[in-house]
Amino acid sequence: MLSGPAEGVLKGIKVLDFGRYIAGPYCATLLADMGADVIRIEKCDGSEDRFVQPVIPDAAPGEGGEGTMFLQLNRNKRGMTLDPMCDAGREIVGKLVDEADIVVANLPPSTLKAMGLDYETLSARNPRVILTTVSAFGHGGPYSERVGFDGVAQAMSGAAYLTGQADGPTKSYAPWVDFGTAVLSAYGTMAALMGRQQTGKGQMVEGALLATALNFFNFHLIEQDLRQTNRTAIGNRSPYAGPADCVQTKDGWIFVQVIGDPLFRRWAKLVGEEEWLSDPRFKNDLSRGEHGEVLSARTSQWAATRTTAEALEALEAARLPAGPVYSPQQALDDPHIQAMNFMKPVDFPGLPKPAPLMDTPIKLSATPGGIRHRAPLLGEHTDDILADLGYSSDAIAKFRADGVI
Repeated sequence: MLSGPAEGVLKGIKVLDFGRYIAGPYCATLLADMGADVIRIEKCDGSEDRFVQPVIPDAAPGEGGEGTMFLQLNRNKRGMTLDPMCDAGREIVGKLVDEADIVVANLPPSTLKAMGLDYETLSARNPRVILTTVSAFGHGGPYSERVGFDGVAQAMSGAAYLTGQADGPTKSYAPWVDFGTAVLSAYGTMAALMGRQQTGKGQMVEGALLATALNFFNFHLIEQDLRQTNRTAIGNRSPYAGPADCVQTKDGWIFVQVIGDPLFRRWAKLVGEEEWLSDPRFKNDLSRGEHGEVLSARTSQWAATRTTAEALEALEAARLPAGPVYSPQQALDDPHIQAMNFMKPVDFPGLPKPAPLMDTPIKLSATPGGIRHRAPLLGEHTDDILADLGYSSDAIAKFRADGVI
């Protein structure tokens, strides 16, 4: 156990997590952080997402074989193994659903139905249950049964096309579509809980990777539809303002972002280009974006004569938004990140040292969420969960012998 809050606003809420990889599991994690009792249900030999980016390649579960993604996305959960497709497994799922408030599953519609996790089946058994689904493309369109990941949604939203350079699309290294979908799904689930307080009935909450990507990219799509700008990628520069770019210093890189006339005036004074304040090329944000290459070149010239620390000190004195371009290790070592306790050291069997897990990223003053315990070992709580459902030790042993758990 860790020193996180023992209770939260979702104390007493029971969640079944059939999610895999990021969007579904992190949705359930956010609920767990706020106090919900979340049970992760996975295959008897461990679901694939347990082993993505393993700490120790080829190691067994519990000996360092778990992946870093799993460690982050499954803290605060209990874990059980189960084959939900066999008759005994279906019986167990049914009993779990009887007591559940929320079921989270990021699976295509046909798979949900085959597993008996579609909303019609669940609500017939438990009218108060909320089903939170996450799929690649949403239900009802021609792509509904297709599978897809974060990168597919980045590509199909137009985001990858406008990222990187004009000679080829670039996917973001950070899976923002997955995490964005998880956050939106948790938001929808909380709204459904409030709705249930009013009606006494559950409902289906539907998230989709493509919907998230289109939402995050929407104002660019609005511009394209209304203005037919047909923009292409321009690296790290912004087409809407400037200067906004990564520039190299004597000993590293920084990112500088200037938006709006007040900031541009301060930037022009800082770099000694106050005559540009009357230059028609830089009359407003849009014009500055169109001539961003000139502004980036001048910022690069200014930064090249300074160390990163010197450049950032001058930019901060001028109250201009800027920051260093960090490697992952530099991000871990940053004094502000450490002082804010954004990450908590969480141990797990088989790790060479505790893992730095990002704590609940949103803070509540009176009822904060937080990390209370590590992610579960494979099947760690299976026996306890089945015993709570009324199964005897002999019945549990038979389930295990038959490959049900």
